[in-house]
Amino acid sequence: MESLWVSGEISSWTRARSGHCYFTLKDEGAQLRCAMFRTEAATLPIDPEQGMIVRAFGALTLYAARGEYQLVVRRIEAESAEGLWRRAFDRIRASLEAEGLFEQERKRPLPRFPKTVGVVTSLSGAALHDVLTVIRRRAPWTRVIVRGTRVQGEGASSEIASAVEVLGSTDPIDVLIVTRGGGSVEDLWAFNEEVVARAIAQCPIPVISAVGHEVDVTIADLVADVRAPTPSAGAEAAVQDKEVVQEMLEISRLRVRSLLAAVLSRRHEALEVGTRGLHRAAPDLIRPQRQTLDRATDRLESVTRRLISHQRVRLSE
Repeated sequence: MESLWVSGEISSWTRARSGHCYFTLKDEGAQLRCAMFRTEAATLPIDPEQGMIVRAFGALTLYAARGEYQLVVRRIEAESAEGLWRRAFDRIRASLEAEGLFEQERKRPLPRFPKTVGVVTSLSGAALHDVLTVIRRRAPWTRVIVRGTRVQGEGASSEIASAVEVLGSTDPIDVLIVTRGGGSVEDLWAFNEEVVARAIAQCPIPVISAVGHEVDVTIADLVADVRAPTPSAGAEAAVQDKEVVQEMLEISRLRVRSLLAAVLSRRHEALEVGTRGLHRAAPDLIRPQRQTLDRATDRLESVTRRLISHQRVRLSE
């Protein structure tokens, strides 16, 4: 028969060792046996509870051994399209929140000028393109190390957690971006799994979670040191814009120049006071030393200008 939706109350839910799930849907006047095989059952965030009102989508088949019809279920929704996922999200959130994993005191500041950024995401997704584009535009000198993973479906959460652990202990990565583009609740679910949250919490370097769009909030967002609403925003949070760096470098140059001028002025004044008498008594002895000091001052200023000019050239490359 064609596939159809059936609504009813969950009764007698069991999950066999094989991973297959068996249950009954019932209402006031009828009941229907249902089977959900391992592949589909593995996508459920939690097992439905006894008495839960759900909609099940599947194909009605004849179970010859019993001579009765059963629904081979491919999808289950509770109360609303996201009911099961919301229940699972709330349960995981409450558990981790009770452990203090979302506390503000745990969150670490991001490095101001990271030399190397790690990225955990799909190698074929748009998120990676967005992150690399932003980093190349804002801070082209930054090295990027990418660890490719699946970002949805069975096994994705384990891959993401493993990648966080590997890059978190890879020298010399300074900050880590965990990211993917937008999608449905099911698509983003890997970033709500406890294994991913714990990997982020235990990561020895700061972690930016940049999952989905502005309206999407995942468990990874809550436990990360910084939450960015999109992959591009995650990259912007990770690196300073080169124009900002150039401005800071110019401010530093002026500050160094001012300090150097003040130090040299004080030294000249001290030298003038200390050598005034000697100059009158032995001018031929003092004159060469003054010339040596003047040449040293000129060389110091020249070296300072070259160093700052070199840094400007690097920033503009």
